[in-house]
Amino acid sequence: MTEVAESRDLKLTHEDFERVRRLIHERAGIALALHKKEMVYSRLARRLRTLGLNQFKAYLDLLDGHVDSSEWEHFVNALTTNLTSFFREAHHFPILADHVRAQSGSVKVWCCAASTGEEPWSLAMTLTEALGSRAQNAKIVATDIDTKALATAAAGIYPIAQIEKLSMEQRKRFFMRGVGAKSGVARVNPALAAMVEYRQLNLLEARWNVEGPFDVIFCRNIMIYFDKPTQKRILERFAPLLKPNGLLFAGHSENFTYLTDAFRLQGHTVYGLASGPGSRS
Repeated sequence: MTEVAESRDLKLTHEDFERVRRLIHERAGIALALHKKEMVYSRLARRLRTLGLNQFKAYLDLLDGHVDSSEWEHFVNALTTNLTSFFREAHHFPILADHVRAQSGSVKVWCCAASTGEEPWSLAMTLTEALGSRAQNAKIVATDIDTKALATAAAGIYPIAQIEKLSMEQRKRFFMRGVGAKSGVARVNPALAAMVEYRQLNLLEARWNVEGPFDVIFCRNIMIYFDKPTQKRILERFAPLLKPNGLLFAGHSENFTYLTDAFRLQGHTVYGLASGPGSRS
């Protein structure tokens, strides 16, 4: 859906838009398409008004050349798209359940595009159902570049309508319904919350604040925002963080087959290490 600003009191020139595209690519790796100009105006104009600025150039000058400016956080948050839901691309979760059941010892998963939390909580529910008592030793590290989305994720509070598609058993087992003034929302229960640790992480950073090895990495529907060289670099950094028989899950429109020799396709948008068990030459 195209975003249209409520009013055009500010002017986003071609030069301004090109600066936005350059800055978000340099900072977050996002390759912003040319047709996203309306979206950029809608989202950044709100920030300009908040700061009392009347020119995009003045706003971009706050960022350009000032790598430590606190405004970067607002800039990246504004241009990050968070489209998610519980058990999105549902075919992946039975594969995940089968995989973790076959592992010995504790299970460790990295969700690297946590957004507002629906995916990490779906992972936690799957691990709980698949592992039984072993789930208390399972850990999910959930990261995202968007600090505002992470705050929502960590709070674990959602409108009742967002959990209605879950089974009745899942709703009762994993969520606590609000009462009184909070009757329209539900919160993840403490046992589920204890499984997930949220951290801010930019996949372009030279060092990632995550520690492998992981049994599973979920990297779904984020690579589509990066150009091919960036995708390749990130994938090759994933490889040493996976256990030899670990799995990498991608989004439905993402294909890593021709980007790197580090991974081999094992199922529908599911990859294993090329050097791992069962890999094909």
